Amino acid sequence: MNKILTGYTLQRVVHESLLTRVYAGIKHPDQQPVIVKVLKAEFPSLEEITRLRHEFEILQSLETPGVIQPIALESYQNGLALVLEDFGGIPLQQLIQQGSLQLDPFLDIAIQLASTVAVLHQTQVIHKDLNPHNILINPQSGEVKIIDFSIASHLSHENQAVANPNLLEGTLAYLSPEQTGRMNRTIDFRTDFYSLGVTFYEMLTGRLPYQASDPLELIHCHIAKTPEAPHQLDPAIPLVLSKLVMKLLAKTAEDRYQSALGLKADLVKCRQLLGQSKADSETGVLPIADFELGEVDCFSQFLIPQRLYGREVEVAALLKSFERVSTGTTEFVLVSGYSGIGKTSLVNEIHKPISRQRGHFISGKFDQLKRNIPYAALAQAFQDLMRQLLTESDEKIEAWRENLLRALGVNGQVIIDVIPEVERILGVQPAIAQLGIAESQNRFNRVFHRFLRVFSQPKHPLVIFLDDLQWADLPSLKLIEQLVTSPDSEYLLILGAYRDNEVNETHPLTHTLKQIDQAGVSTHRIILQPLEIVHVNQLIADTLHTDRKNTTAISDLLYKKTRGNPFFLAQLLKSLHQDNLLWFDFEQGAWQWDMAVLQGIQITENVIELMVN
Repeated sequence: MNKILTGYTLQRVVHESLLTRVYAGIKHPDQQPVIVKVLKAEFPSLEEITRLRHEFEILQSLETPGVIQPIALESYQNGLALVLEDFGGIPLQQLIQQGSLQLDPFLDIAIQLASTVAVLHQTQVIHKDLNPHNILINPQSGEVKIIDFSIASHLSHENQAVANPNLLEGTLAYLSPEQTGRMNRTIDFRTDFYSLGVTFYEMLTGRLPYQASDPLELIHCHIAKTPEAPHQLDPAIPLVLSKLVMKLLAKTAEDRYQSALGLKADLVKCRQLLGQSKADSETGVLPIADFELGEVDCFSQFLIPQRLYGREVEVAALLKSFERVSTGTTEFVLVSGYSGIGKTSLVNEIHKPISRQRGHFISGKFDQLKRNIPYAALAQAFQDLMRQLLTESDEKIEAWRENLLRALGVNGQVIIDVIPEVERILGVQPAIAQLGIAESQNRFNRVFHRFLRVFSQPKHPLVIFLDDLQWADLPSLKLIEQLVTSPDSEYLLILGAYRDNEVNETHPLTHTLKQIDQAGVSTHRIILQPLEIVHVNQLIADTLHTDRKNTTAISDLLYKKTRGNPFFLAQLLKSLHQDNLLWFDFEQGAWQWDMAVLQGIQITENVIELMVN
């Protein structure tokens, strides 16, 4: 590649990734040392160019010593070059490779990182890819700076869909459980604390908390396994520091630190106690006295907990269905309830066991305006699966191709006509004979069943989630009926969600369910009811970080307004916070509200009206 960039001399490559190349260079005419990040592709995609521009804009908005400073965004061949300051830093990873860090340098680096992350979060920036490769340290001055904001977000929270590990944003070994898309949790600023926890673990022990090499196994470790505590690996690591790291590595964000300043306060206290201690002459251990972590952690951010309340029985039933499917059965589970009752949230709880069994989870949603398009939701689900498969190695893609060709024979085009992405794996297929509508539909159902069996196997059970079944087209319902009732179906779980207030006795879905029942196949039904007052009270108490007895009055009021609908309750709480009717008192370190004011205001009982307002 031509290394000419007008106004700069690019001297040497310092780092190379799949999409970018990073040079050390000189800016003319003042001979200023710079780092230059360019796109490797001769003709970069719009997404690659946008991501580099996004990184420059975020860096411009961050005026803090702990973040690498941008100098310019220059045109470079057919793309862009991001020019950054060069402060003489080396990746933290280089230090770790020389062995685990001593306590003094560890605490110096950790405190600087906590300070910088606090500034990021105060400016509503989530980094999402903190790891020792993206942290630079000047060996002489000890100055630490964070780099690579290419996937950083300005959103307060965002959703991560289930995807092939190769499609996940971030560095897999440092990824928080919620960033895997398999935790039924949105991503917020606390994802950075988990990544810091992995980084701190590696700094102290010289190794990662999880040694898995297989991507799916590593994802399962992040969401379900607890690593050995640092002090168990090295007794020289003080217990309180080990606890601090494990707190950062908590699976659920609510159990981690809630602010970077709270984390920094505990790290500073560790350094103060370390300074007061003396080396134990027999063991060489530097003791840091144990203390309660998180005492000054600030809960001032308004965050509604993402755990499910009052759904323990329903979650258990769903997980048992998947366990049975993993042994070779096929099951059809229906989740019903009003809008906002939490049907999708319940279904997404199944991601954890699916990861453990290396299963596939795919989903499609029926659309009220597309009921004239047969199989639209199923096609949507399998389009996503094809995209996931295409990110795998050439050897694995070839294995999928062989399995599919063996199953489909000369009928591959039958599937491609409905799911065009299949052609990218199968290649061009022979034309098929034209049939009448009924014959064509029967042929598709027969071939689709063979197609589906390629993916529902003992090594990888298949879960298909079809949402809004109340809007399903007739061919899709007929195909679901055949899949569920066929004795050849194995290792298959079909989950359907629908609004029961929109399905009456004459609805096509009701007819399909009767046909399935008559075939002797039991359909498992989970009917979600509104939350009980005790669960509403628990949710509000957890949101406001107080005892349940303190939130009894406000819980009664909001329960009456929302009738226990979880979605409406969450929107109403957000509305009250936005209107400053719920506020954090920093002097008292607690959330406050005035019941007399709340009882006097007009709170709508219509969720649509509330959201429009």
